[in-house]
Amino acid sequence: MGLNEVYENTELYKELIVWRQSHQFVLQIYRLTETFPKHELYGIISQLRRAAVSVPTNIVEGYARKSRLDFLRFLDISRASLLECAYLLELSKDLKYLTDDQYKNIDQLRAKTGFLLRRYVISIQNRQPNPLQPLPPSPPSQPKTA
Repeated sequence: MGLNEVYENTELYKELIVWRQSHQFVLQIYRLTETFPKHELYGIISQLRRAAVSVPTNIVEGYARKSRLDFLRFLDISRASLLECAYLLELSKDLKYLTDDQYKNIDQLRAKTGFLLRRYVISIQNRQPNPLQPLPPSPPSQPKTA
């Protein structure tokens, strides 16, 4: 396998609809936060951007993992980051950093991203494990204490 083939395989995540959607969400978050007050640069702006970027980043990192369980764990982190964004967007609206229309539009984008993420998780959970791909060992059972 040549270097170009390896490089191409590492970018297969770009074919995931959920990744594309979450990437668009991040771009929109960056555009919106450019208009926030400058005193929020290290507050809401930074926190909202980091949470938004975490969504597609964890999709990519999970996609690169060798086990389905690892991938699902990273998708769960993406989901949690998306929920963090939901609160920060609501706070931004309440502080009047977003208009009602801006909030409605970005929240719809967030909700669509969340829907796709949930559907993707369900599809992975319902897949039969690949017998050629090892799954991590189960954790040892904990002894019961009286």
